[in-house]
Amino acid sequence: MTVVFALSVSDVCDEIKGCRVYVEQVIRSSSSIGANLYEAKYAQSRADFINKLEIALKECFETEYWLDLLH
Repeated sequence: MTVVFALSVSDVCDEIKGCRVYVEQVIRSSSSIGANLYEAKYAQSRADFINKLEIALKECFETEYWLDLLH
């Protein structure tokens, strides 16, 4: 599901003219969500697992911020 989300965000960003800095940021943060969730699957400890999930959540909030700016 996170892959679909990241690809959808990328597709939308392809249509945006200007604001390249914001576009690049939203692409990075949206794809980072899935990367951190994927890493969580292979966490070395419970604390590492929780940390990866917390990072993914922060990336969700960051993506929301960049999308709001672009809107």
